[in-house]
Amino acid sequence: MNLPNWTREPLVQFLALGALVYVVLTWGGDPVDPASRVIDVGPEQQAQISLNFERIMGRAPTDAELDVAIDKYVRDEVLYREALRLGLDQGDAVVRQRMVSKMDMSATVAVETLDPDEAVLRAYYDENADRYAGAVSVSFEQAFFADRDAAQAALGGEVLGNEALGDAISLPRSLEGESMREVSTVFGEGFARGLNELEPGEEWQGPLPSGFGWHLVRLNARTSEPADFDSVRERVDNDWRNAEMESRERAAFDILSSAYRIEIDR
Repeated sequence: MNLPNWTREPLVQFLALGALVYVVLTWGGDPVDPASRVIDVGPEQQAQISLNFERIMGRAPTDAELDVAIDKYVRDEVLYREALRLGLDQGDAVVRQRMVSKMDMSATVAVETLDPDEAVLRAYYDENADRYAGAVSVSFEQAFFADRDAAQAALGGEVLGNEALGDAISLPRSLEGESMREVSTVFGEGFARGLNELEPGEEWQGPLPSGFGWHLVRLNARTSEPADFDSVRERVDNDWRNAEMESRERAAFDILSSAYRIEIDR
């Protein structure tokens, strides 16, 4: 069967597809509450649309731009309501996660407008002083081995007090009060990361890798200077807000979950 040429026109095909979508949305799915057929874009909603535009663009919309934004809002609202009516949100992991995120956000949105005073931030700074420590310096001794097995064997031996222990190398035998940045420069990042994981003490530890080979280390001291509060105040403020959000999320969930009986068959 040959269709008339006019049926091949893109505009005709678009109108036909639109009619099909209308029929599906009108007659398919579950019945809709008649109230949901009303989309009221009053002054309050228009103000919110304008605010969203300003957040994205960094300026208020012109009248023409606001009209376009309102038209988009109406379009999105129509399609959103019809999608809900057809149950398209059911079983959708993305929709589920977005709704979970919105619930979390509803519990923490007030934190954005809080203005913690100096005492609150200083208390948080004091409780988390290690997080805001300044440059770290270390004092340690090291013995170098070209072979890891040799270093491991020496660690289990009784000759670690011997100053001639290990293989000859131009690296310093000991360092006093050296910054971790300099340690990383001299011995390599792998050695510095391993050194960060050691606890100070009289025992030899390792072996730690470097760009040269393997090292046994006796970490005598690790010190750090606390950062000045004023220099990290903005960071403390951000960290306090994040901690406050997490606390409120947990509290809100505890309240909501207390209304449920959780059954897990394991």
